[in-house]
Amino acid sequence: MQQSVESLVRLLESYRGRDKVIRTVCYGSQLVGGVLTQKAEADVSSKRLGKRLLLFSAQLSHCRTVLRLFDDLSMLAYSQSYGLGASVIHRKVFLLVHASQIIPINPDENFLLFQEEDAGVRWISVLTNVADQLYYPCEHIAWAADAELVKVKSDKWWLLSTVLWGTSLFLGILRSLRVLLLLRRKLKKHDWDGGGNRRSHLRRQIRGELLSILSSMADLGNAIHWMPPGFLWAGRFPSWLVGLLGTTSSLIGLIQMTTSSSELSDSAGLSSE
Repeated sequence: MQQSVESLVRLLESYRGRDKVIRTVCYGSQLVGGVLTQKAEADVSSKRLGKRLLLFSAQLSHCRTVLRLFDDLSMLAYSQSYGLGASVIHRKVFLLVHASQIIPINPDENFLLFQEEDAGVRWISVLTNVADQLYYPCEHIAWAADAELVKVKSDKWWLLSTVLWGTSLFLGILRSLRVLLLLRRKLKKHDWDGGGNRRSHLRRQIRGELLSILSSMADLGNAIHWMPPGFLWAGRFPSWLVGLLGTTSSLIGLIQMTTSSSELSDSAGLSSE
């Protein structure tokens, strides 16, 4: 129990960890609130609680929007460091940045995460970086318009930021699918070579990419829902389904973040020995 509390405190002390927790609580509240408000047999008090949870979720979402006002430099630093991609990235700690997501990664030589990226992976990553970089200023303008800080209509800027977010998610799915293909080829090669340690690393990477695809698909479902009516299933999701998809994506993000952090700690411990 004490260890769990300490882990949660460490998570909340970091900006990215706190954002993950806020995101999870935000979508979780929307999930529960949506279920309570749409449940036919729910009593008046339950529906009132559901509405309050939906309002609470909206406030947390607004909180995250305000906090993202300070993410531009992090994204710019990552985009500049990545450039047009590299075959090998020589860094002990790396930040993988998506729109509203930054996950710590350990690119150890045996980890094989970013080593020997092929041209397809590199160019998809570059396009993703462009979409992510443009996402932030568009969202900032939309927020400023809603706050009446600038005299422009916020609708088109919210739409543009949603399109960029959806584009980033779609490109991320394509990248993960390409990486999965490359990892499976490497796994078959090491099955023949008999490298047990590397096989375990490759399998771990494959699981990570599968989780990333699931997370991005859940977020992409919500991104399409927030598009203008008439585009695929835009506007058709009930609140509880939006909350369910967002909670799924958020929990996966928390799992990936805590797993990466523990791997970094283990790596640091081994290197100090």
